Amino acid sequence: MTATAWAATIVFVGAYVLIATEKVHRVAAALGGAVLMLVMGATDAEHAFFSEETGIDWNVLVLLLGMMLIVAVMQRTGAFDYLAIWSAKRARGRPFRVMVLLVLVTAVASALLDNVTTVLLMAPVTFLICERLNVPVAPFLMAEAMSSNIGGTATLVGDPPNIIIASRAGLSYNDFLVHLAPLVVVLMAVFVLLCRLMWAPQLQYQPDRAAGIMKLRERDAITDVRLLAMSLVVLAGATVAFVLHTVLHAEPSVVAIIGGLVLLGASRLKAEEVAKDIEWPTLVFFAGLFVMVGALVETGVIAEISDAAVDATDGRVQLTTYVLLWGSAVLSAVVDNIPYVATMSPIVLELAAADSGANPNNVLWWSLALGADLGGNATAVGAAANVVILGLAAKAGHPISFWQFTRYGLIVAATTIAVSMPYLWLRYFVIG
Repeated sequence: MTATAWAATIVFVGAYVLIATEKVHRVAAALGGAVLMLVMGATDAEHAFFSEETGIDWNVLVLLLGMMLIVAVMQRTGAFDYLAIWSAKRARGRPFRVMVLLVLVTAVASALLDNVTTVLLMAPVTFLICERLNVPVAPFLMAEAMSSNIGGTATLVGDPPNIIIASRAGLSYNDFLVHLAPLVVVLMAVFVLLCRLMWAPQLQYQPDRAAGIMKLRERDAITDVRLLAMSLVVLAGATVAFVLHTVLHAEPSVVAIIGGLVLLGASRLKAEEVAKDIEWPTLVFFAGLFVMVGALVETGVIAEISDAAVDATDGRVQLTTYVLLWGSAVLSAVVDNIPYVATMSPIVLELAAADSGANPNNVLWWSLALGADLGGNATAVGAAANVVILGLAAKAGHPISFWQFTRYGLIVAATTIAVSMPYLWLRYFVIG
């Protein structure tokens, strides 16, 4: 590697250590790293701000902003209070049952919408439920972030890396459903068992709290029926547009920001009041992270790592599949799965094109998707949903540290990736 590439690597590792150890705020670490990348010439304004391959992914940031606007308006209707009471009553006030219900709802919603949108919608419900049941909120939020990444793996729109893969490989919405959704069902069953092992001991059932929940009426929680109706119409319209985005030729980011602005305008709420509920530090953190990772791409660091992994397989497709699966999981945990997939997808495309028999039923693409999506659970910065959850938790006064998330995320990522291996082997190399 060149001297600039080594310098960029050192800066990135240094920023990552600061984020992991929380010696400085993660936003300051990401922005400081981005500034150093620009100062040393590892990237420049053209590549950092305007390049689709090595710059800030404005589609992701605008998607987040649009959905944050929708959630900020919906919070004022009482809808989240309604869902909190309904969920707790269905689970009879037992915390672990509530967790199972929430993670399953999160997984399904993440497949239909996307994982970032889903955690934005679920977090307010979770805060209210945990407050009423008097249980720690961190296990619920971490479980929802991880289930959103697992559930989002099932569809083209469920996780941002899938959109990149579909575009590069020419895969359809139905392709993802047929090839990945069956595995996701199995992975969610495994994940529920992991939730019981990791968090159930922390969730103590309190009969008096449960009895209080059972006496509540969900309908009384709704404070603005008109605004709720408008919010649901906008949210439903955005959901349909997300699913049909390939037909409508409208990017999810465009759909989200239009929906957010339309709802804000129709709500007649003061824009400055709604803006206070936007998680601005999370958006800025992503911008800094994108610039740092883009610099690694620009200087060839990520490409060298990816090429080395491919060369190590020596053209053996089955070995390549597993190396790609685990390598993608490890790298996505470190550099965020969106820029990683953007970098790796051209390499997979070349590998698949080199030999028509080297990619049976697009197995390399499914391996890349699984590694990137599931590997994103490994660390607090491995996936967009994780970063959003940490930001929302900190803003609500329930901060989750990098290592608090990561020590559970590593278990979940390793287990789900391990379960994916026999699926890939059986479906693509045995059954064919």
